[in-house]
Amino acid sequence: MYRHLIASLSFAGIIGAACWAASPGATAAPATAATSTSATATPAPAAPPAIAIPSAPQVDARSYILVDYQTNQVLAAKEATARMEPASLTKLMTAYIVFRELAAGKLKLEDMVTVSEHAWRSEGSRTFIELGKPVSVQDLILGMIVQSGNDATIALAERIAGTEDTFAQLMNSTAQQLNMVGTHFENSSGLPSPQHYTTARDMSLLANAMIRDFPQYYKYYSIHEFEHNGIKQQNRNGLLEKDPSVDGLKTGHTDSAGFCLVTSAHREGMRLVSVVLGSTSMKARENASAALLSYGFTFYDTKLVVKGGTALATTRVWKAAHSPVDVGIKEDLYMTLARGQSAVNTVVDVMPKLIAPLTENANVGTLRVFSGGKALTTVPLQPLKPVPAGGWWRRLIDTIRLWFA
Repeated sequence: MYRHLIASLSFAGIIGAACWAASPGATAAPATAATSTSATATPAPAAPPAIAIPSAPQVDARSYILVDYQTNQVLAAKEATARMEPASLTKLMTAYIVFRELAAGKLKLEDMVTVSEHAWRSEGSRTFIELGKPVSVQDLILGMIVQSGNDATIALAERIAGTEDTFAQLMNSTAQQLNMVGTHFENSSGLPSPQHYTTARDMSLLANAMIRDFPQYYKYYSIHEFEHNGIKQQNRNGLLEKDPSVDGLKTGHTDSAGFCLVTSAHREGMRLVSVVLGSTSMKARENASAALLSYGFTFYDTKLVVKGGTALATTRVWKAAHSPVDVGIKEDLYMTLARGQSAVNTVVDVMPKLIAPLTENANVGTLRVFSGGKALTTVPLQPLKPVPAGGWWRRLIDTIRLWFA
């Protein structure tokens, strides 16, 4: 049988702990100022009535998705897994690989790149880099992100992989690593090609990965304008000017793809990502993105439920060098629920008769999360520190005790 620790949590943190009903080998985690130490179980507060969330707004787009960044929960979607042309949203993947090279030290912002004829002759939007003239990696990044320059993008791809075709192979392998199952790239810039496609869902995964993996470079997406070679161009993401909570990411447009926009906004600790594909105009894609973001922030709330590394229970470990042992979850646990529906109940189940040695990744139980009686998620429990085995005498004594336990 499991030993159960029942706790009532709110999105502000732990608001009450119930009882630890088990053998003397397991105890509840030490009480904090907000933790009840009652010896009998305290019923969890009644969940508030479920809030009826209206359907997502109708927007001008062939496909769209709205997701929460912390939980990756989909809040609204239409044809989110349908294949669509990404146009210059492709540059998000190019930038992701460039940032990965920078983070690994294989590329530096001050490195100079000589512009090839292939990059210089590229069609579409341009940074107006000059043939044969060296340009810094940082200026090429700004040209790619702020001006959406195909020439700057291709120059970066060639700097990393030698040719754009080889770079496309890196793009596709990276897409697989990010679980972008509906995406295939044939070039670095997003020029139309029969086998160049993505989905709204995949673009949201890429945007989330960009924000999560390279926060030091994500700042480039909020720059409003960039000047190169005496030519100043504005960031095509008009929401940067209209909404101070918007800090990225990327626009795209071709005649066949329509007008596309991947947007991220951060308000009061909550970050949302919207992807709009196939709108009929620049204004339409901005209106669609703004409407989706407003819908998500109005009707949903994402808060920290359990802090990673917090001791949720203390339990005995047999044959261990030290016991009892604190157990918890490794990563912060966030939940997205209807706004106002903040009562969340948790149950901690610790396995009986844990025996050392235990690594930090050992599964020693589960944390179950409920709201209004509905199961939301289950997360494995692990020791917060490795638990080495004790000496021969401790192991012998505990072996004998286990015979009678």
